Amino acid sequence: MKHAEPHDRPFEKFSPEYEMRLKGVAEFLDAPQSRRYNLRFAIRVFWEMLKGLRALHFSGPCITVFGSARFNENHLYYKKAYAFGKAISEMGGTVMTGGGPGIMEAANRGAFENGGRSVGCNIILPHEQDPNPYMHRWVMIRYFFVRKVLLLKYSYGFVVMPGGFGTMDELFETCTLIQTGTIRNFPVVVYGTEYHEPLRRFFEKMMAEKTINESDLQLVLFTDDVQEGMEHIRKYLREKYYQKPVKPFPWLFELRNNKKN
Repeated sequence: MKHAEPHDRPFEKFSPEYEMRLKGVAEFLDAPQSRRYNLRFAIRVFWEMLKGLRALHFSGPCITVFGSARFNENHLYYKKAYAFGKAISEMGGTVMTGGGPGIMEAANRGAFENGGRSVGCNIILPHEQDPNPYMHRWVMIRYFFVRKVLLLKYSYGFVVMPGGFGTMDELFETCTLIQTGTIRNFPVVVYGTEYHEPLRRFFEKMMAEKTINESDLQLVLFTDDVQEGMEHIRKYLREKYYQKPVKPFPWLFELRNNKKN
């Protein structure tokens, strides 16, 4: 696998700041707080959302790739995520990830090293989540729920690689939004049939018990073939894709080429 020169930029360390932020979030979730505290928290959430919207507004039509942060570049899943990133860029899409290492780095790198556009929406954590160096633009978010909204808002499809709780969280929330009609014609590719076989059987169990309908999984494809996955995405983009052109407003200090927000 060839190597591209990543952008030079300092990697900030978040440990002390993260502990303060973690304490603040824990306090909010722990018990009812004062009205003043709740107002401050709501303002922080609004600011995080606004920051993300400004950073990703010009990212273009994105396909978001999810997966574990713990696979290195010698792992098969890393190589397949790289192939997805390359294929998405060749299709003309922007690769979006959670901005961290592992599968996220691989997908960003696949686009970055092959002339495509690569962006990320990172989360501040005490481990695993330093920004990978293969993104043209990225934003650091402190709240998971804000990050999840941003990853979905700018995406026209998801590629779900083998991962852990976070990956499953994104998959199940997306399936819920599809089931409830909140989002429509949103293709989801689940790569790795052996890894996801228990998940597939669980879906079949839910269908057998009538807790979900077969139509709820119409947009979900389990596959071991990158090209089959990409064709599944292309099918729905050809039929339903439309994006309004957007232009930067100089008076809002908007620039298409901002790298970090």
